[in-house]
Amino acid sequence: MKKYFVTGLLIWIPLVITFVVLAWIVTTLDQILLLVPPTLRPDALLGFHVPGIGVVVSLVVIVATGLAAANFVGQRLVRFWESLLSRIPVVKSIYYS
Repeated sequence: MKKYFVTGLLIWIPLVITFVVLAWIVTTLDQILLLVPPTLRPDALLGFHVPGIGVVVSLVVIVATGLAAANFVGQRLVRFWESLLSRIPVVKSIYYS
């Protein structure tokens, strides 16, 4: 009986921890929608709450940033930004580390 109890715990504990961590990540990323004006939020447009839409918005922002930084204008902008940060003493040490 003890063996089955321990085996059950070894199955359920990682599953519950995974679910709780994923729920926390989705909830946290859904908070990004608070930056959008209330009339443009998916809740207002669709009429109901869609959990996880903040994850999609975050991924789109990250991919769009990568796309912009990969082209010629983006590369120049990144170089400019890095040169600007390298002139600030405390920020320089944090940014480059």
